[in-house]
Amino acid sequence: MNENNGKRAVEDVKSVYFAGAGGIGMSALIRYFLARGKRVAGYDRTPSALTEKLISEGAAIHYEDDEACIAEEFRDRRTTLVVYTPAVQASHKELTWFRTNGFEVLKRSQALGLITDASRGLCIAGTHGKTTTSSMTAHLLRQSEVDCNAFLGGILKNCDSNLMLSERSDLTVVEADEYDRSFHFLTPYMAVITSADPDHLDIYGTPQAYRESFEKFTSLIRPGGVLLMKKGIEVTPRLQSGVRLYTYSASDPAADFHAEQIRVGNGEVCFNFVSPGLCLEDVRLGVPVRTNVENGIAAMAMAGLNGVTAGEMRAAMRSFAGVQRRFDFRVKKANIVYIDDYAHHPRELESCILSVKELYRGRKVTGVFQPHLYSRTRDFADAFASALSLLDRLILLDIYPAREEPLPGVTSKLIFDKVTVRDKILCPKDELINLLQEEDPDVLLTLGAGDIDRFVEPVTELLNKKYG
Repeated sequence: MNENNGKRAVEDVKSVYFAGAGGIGMSALIRYFLARGKRVAGYDRTPSALTEKLISEGAAIHYEDDEACIAEEFRDRRTTLVVYTPAVQASHKELTWFRTNGFEVLKRSQALGLITDASRGLCIAGTHGKTTTSSMTAHLLRQSEVDCNAFLGGILKNCDSNLMLSERSDLTVVEADEYDRSFHFLTPYMAVITSADPDHLDIYGTPQAYRESFEKFTSLIRPGGVLLMKKGIEVTPRLQSGVRLYTYSASDPAADFHAEQIRVGNGEVCFNFVSPGLCLEDVRLGVPVRTNVENGIAAMAMAGLNGVTAGEMRAAMRSFAGVQRRFDFRVKKANIVYIDDYAHHPRELESCILSVKELYRGRKVTGVFQPHLYSRTRDFADAFASALSLLDRLILLDIYPAREEPLPGVTSKLIFDKVTVRDKILCPKDELINLLQEEDPDVLLTLGAGDIDRFVEPVTELLNKKYG
């Protein structure tokens, strides 16, 4: 087995094979290698809108785990690089074939580190907020004279992609994933930590080990770089010589970068951006929800530290169209609002639901939630129930297992029984559309990181047809 830290130069690779090609992080790498003229193929468990889009862009993706599906041009270990996601099981037949035959096999994070090491990485990490913050940062830089490259964890609506490539900038915005300690393969020029609420305890074991992983991440920032942390995070930085430390907050005036005079109303959110030596008044959010104030402060701080002007920041914040599945408005009419969101951690759910209730005061909010992972459901059942109890009506789906086998006694009912809102129902996934056909929601949310995303288009079509 030749599994290493990615020493081979990208120029030496002619073919790249992806195990788990349909993941959002993997798709950015696929697009990168396609843009570099490489042959790209791979496997994913099931078809999706994303895999079909990648196929249309030139990737050869199949859905059967069989080494016979590996095309001849990907069977030369001298010219083929293999990239996999940790979500793929170790028993995967094709991955086993590549390893047995001595191919260079890298985790997605190792491949990303290989690509970005030669640039100045702006790496955004955190339990939640990292996708929106990294996308905002990339958009701010892209809309300025500075420009950037970007590998994002979501599809930025402004460019309908999760990949940006630049001919004139060596800045690379990277969403730094903490799962399986993936972000330890990065060497940031500047880094952001948006949050460090314990998660992935199936990997880390304890909240302390989870936070220590973020501390290790801070030690990887290059000398002379920057760490920007949300004020109050329980992470003790371990910085190399010359790394500057800044804090940010949506509301704490003691933070180096913060907001003042936040105004929410008439479908708009605006605020004043305060940084050392600058107060930029009346910044308007393109996606007007309170949670994006905090994300926006971090993004504007990173943009400003890299030379984006106040005028460029103001214009780009207003034109930011958002990220698919991050507070994603799907239907917005007088009699029905439908928002889809990737929230899958209790803090994310709480933040999303409270933002919706603030934006649509006095209206009934119905949430459809699909728990993600048996272990996460077990570890945070009480916190999930507390967040979901903020809804006016809950439709709770079965757990999406992802990479996990079932755990004894762990089902959605573990959350359901603890939810205090009376108007709640357990719903099998395949009955959701029929249930919504009979309902008359006012403000509807779909929430979760599993395959609930496959219901977004059918629900959108149903509501547009039903409400004209």
